[in-house]
Amino acid sequence: MIRLATVEDAAQLARIYNHYIDHTIVTFDVEPVEPDHFEKIIKDRLKRHTFLVYEYNDQITAYAYASPWGSRAAYDQAVELSIYADDEYSGRGHGVRLYKRLISDLREMGFHTAIGGISLPNDASVRLHEAFGFEKCAHFKEVGFKFNEWIDVGYWQLKL
Repeated sequence: MIRLATVEDAAQLARIYNHYIDHTIVTFDVEPVEPDHFEKIIKDRLKRHTFLVYEYNDQITAYAYASPWGSRAAYDQAVELSIYADDEYSGRGHGVRLYKRLISDLREMGFHTAIGGISLPNDASVRLHEAFGFEKCAHFKEVGFKFNEWIDVGYWQLKL
């Protein structure tokens, strides 16, 4: 089931995200987050954008949300997307179904452009974005440093 996130989901979301913080370069956060981190994000994203969760057997297995791309008024119709799946449920299609719904909702909401930032290498995320029609539009070399290595970041864009 796909539904809007609520603040009651914050602990499950933090658990999923903390796996990525501790074990991957997918996020540049380096310290685990507490549930209140997600309580704030949920409240903020639901004001104008959206925050969705995929629930399976009463457990959140993936989440995705849209954030403002920039803070200036001219960026108002562009959003940056984030998606994370529970490591135990990876490869089951939950993230794909969730992203499909997120993109559809953003189109209905009238947004013009969606942007996905991807720490590289990350073949799974590149495949996900390109499967939805995103095109690579930028590549920044060695802009992040985590786990004692420099990390590139690419950006993929989809006109909604």
